[in-house]
Amino acid sequence: MQISRQKINKNLEAEVLNLFHQLVADLKTPQEAKEILEDILGRNEIIVVAKRLAIAHYLERGRSYQNIKDNLKVSSATIATIDKMRKSKGFTLALKKIEADRWASEWSKKIGRLFNGK
Repeated sequence: MQISRQKINKNLEAEVLNLFHQLVADLKTPQEAKEILEDILGRNEIIVVAKRLAIAHYLERGRSYQNIKDNLKVSSATIATIDKMRKSKGFTLALKKIEADRWASEWSKKIGRLFNGK
């Protein structure tokens, strides 16, 4: 789907965006997010957003441009763009949430092994 070149009223645009932002904020589980976003967005739109997050995450973890390029099949220009954008407020918050989730998952496994003796 392409976006129309015709501009809508700014107040209506703000209302529509607020509706979308509120929906995202209200999502409770990854399964809920998957079901809703896969019906609302096209597969390519989801992949574009997911790759942007992955690029930023991999850069934060110290992966090279070449490694990211080879694995995610993106251009160096795309990586450079995300590299600049990842210090923005939204990317910073997203990366903190990703890291917190990764950290919690790792420690949950470690604690499980400790009590299960594995």
